[in-house]
Amino acid sequence: MKTPPAYASNSVDHALRLAQILQLDGAITVSAAAERLGVARSTAHRLLTALVYRDFAVQDEDRTYRVGPILALAERAQSDVGTLRAAALGPMRALVDRIDETVNLSIRTGRNVRFIASVECAQALRVGSREGMVFPAHQATGGLVALAALPDEELVTLYAADDRHDPAEELPDLTRLRRELRSVRLSGVVLNLERTERGVTAMGCAVRDRSGATVAALSISMPSVRYSPEQVKPLTAALTAAADAITRAL
Repeated sequence: MKTPPAYASNSVDHALRLAQILQLDGAITVSAAAERLGVARSTAHRLLTALVYRDFAVQDEDRTYRVGPILALAERAQSDVGTLRAAALGPMRALVDRIDETVNLSIRTGRNVRFIASVECAQALRVGSREGMVFPAHQATGGLVALAALPDEELVTLYAADDRHDPAEELPDLTRLRRELRSVRLSGVVLNLERTERGVTAMGCAVRDRSGATVAALSISMPSVRYSPEQVKPLTAALTAAADAITRAL
């Protein structure tokens, strides 16, 4: 048996127990959470709200809570994500050596994109590691790559306005997003000019499995002061070559 920490925080312990319950049971209501934890409904609601805010849970239309993108990623960590990272790190380091800019690998979970690997370049002025960060998929380079792989019907369903999304979440204009994704499908590359972060320019392309399905996005991030349109062609060639190398490693 494990020995409980001497100075454990009840709120932290309750939140972690709720995360475990979500992974094991799949979904839970506020009343059930309160009963399982032995706390008031208001306390259970606050804990679940915090889990939603940090992407550990999402709320369904019927007010039940289920696994969010971070826990969904954890479920895949020992298989898909671990395999992706192992296959990608070598080609990513080789790409950084070739272009001397930071390189990232990301995957989509629902409406978000999460960075699962980063390799920084050695330049003093550089984009730092994004590993572990989560961004809205429609705003990030890797997210646009992943969304471009979806059929229009699935895209509409993904961004349908409902009670599950955080009121603070800004849903995209679907007409504009569809137009952007058509361009990505045609070119095979996303060019992100300070869309996600001011002063940062990025380029990204799909990493595919043996069947040709998009399983991740590989991207290059650089300070905008070093970017010029003349770089698009050579960077695209280097980026797609690295993505192909990851596919072969997979």
